Amino acid sequence: MDRLTLFFLHPVSLYQGAAFPFALLFNYLCILDSFPTHARYLFLLAGGGALALAAMGSFAVLVFVPALWAAVLISWLGPRDVHRWAFISQMSWQTLCHLGLHYTEYYLRERPSTRFCITLSSLMLLTQRVTSLSLDIHEGKVKAATRGIGERSSLSEHLCEVLPYISYLLFFPALLGGPLCSFQKFQACVQGSGTLSPRRSLWALSQRGLQILGLECLKVVLGKVVRAGAGLADCQQLECIRVMWSTAGFFKLTYYSCWILDDALLHAAGFGPGFGHSPSEEGYLPDADIWTLETTHRISLFTRKWNQSTARWLRRLVFQHGGTWPLLQTFAFSAWWHGLHPGQVFGFLCWALMVEADYLIHTSAGLFVRSRRMHLLYRALTWAHTQLIIAYIMLAVEARSFSSLWLLCNSCNSVFPLVYCILLFLLGKRKQTFN
Repeated sequence: MDRLTLFFLHPVSLYQGAAFPFALLFNYLCILDSFPTHARYLFLLAGGGALALAAMGSFAVLVFVPALWAAVLISWLGPRDVHRWAFISQMSWQTLCHLGLHYTEYYLRERPSTRFCITLSSLMLLTQRVTSLSLDIHEGKVKAATRGIGERSSLSEHLCEVLPYISYLLFFPALLGGPLCSFQKFQACVQGSGTLSPRRSLWALSQRGLQILGLECLKVVLGKVVRAGAGLADCQQLECIRVMWSTAGFFKLTYYSCWILDDALLHAAGFGPGFGHSPSEEGYLPDADIWTLETTHRISLFTRKWNQSTARWLRRLVFQHGGTWPLLQTFAFSAWWHGLHPGQVFGFLCWALMVEADYLIHTSAGLFVRSRRMHLLYRALTWAHTQLIIAYIMLAVEARSFSSLWLLCNSCNSVFPLVYCILLFLLGKRKQTFN
């Protein structure tokens, strides 16, 4: 199975690691009173530009253009229209870039360059920041200094007004990865004094470093198991379950490691939870909650905790404004945002059905599971089933071709989501009859 996601995650981690000294330098300079606010915005913007050129090369223009255009829209349009036009323009641009990837993969049948994959990943994160900021302005949480097209102002005044927005959209600690940082949080950290406490910062970064080291060691062991065993094309019956579980485990370890590294970079730059926020508050939410993800017996909880800041962004952008089928709309948009590859369309549709079934199954089970023994047995069985379904969805989403997706669907692993689909149909019909 083609692992294009893992293909570019390793180079991204290298560039993120190289940005650490500059993140620590920025945090230190913020302590100094002689480091003015506009210089801080310029430092973050210049760092973002340099990091983009180093990681993406000439493809960096695909990130610079929509960022500058979003800043123009924010400065020109009022709160009533800014979100609609920012969303349309950003998603249109991102979709065109994803179509370029489709053309390379499916028509030319060539492997896309690492730099282009990094660019697409950064563009997806830019979409989060653009829509988050435009939605904040639309909802009145951020007051933008808008100017009409016909209004006159000096170039320096206009640049000073736009600088915070461009800096936020391209600031280097979040350019290639990391949880979504709101504009309010970003502005408070830049305008405030530095948050670098040597003892506290060293402990936090050391803790994250040890977590990454442990995850990478597990990745090496699990990677050997995956490579030594048969693939989905060669496995037989129950062996396919082990192949699916181990491969999905390798994917998850890779994501966990990258998320913790991204979180550490933001923390080093002073944008972590230490600046007057707890991790659960609106301003900051780390992406990795490994304990919950690996121990939960509910798919709905796993969905909320997997890539938490993105899940919160999707809930705010799509789910809360959804109509009759908000859950399905949210997962459909997620597939669009990820690029609409065959595996992603199938995987996210399957995920939406599994979450819907999860709600009905656990609500109904609460009426019948009474004794402690039954409760423990129920949790154990649903935990195993949840992890197997998540592994199935993960392999489907990571499948980059119809052949890879067909191998997964044609294996015995399809039994696990099929059971939930049957229960969804039966319990949904029972609920409809009861109502």
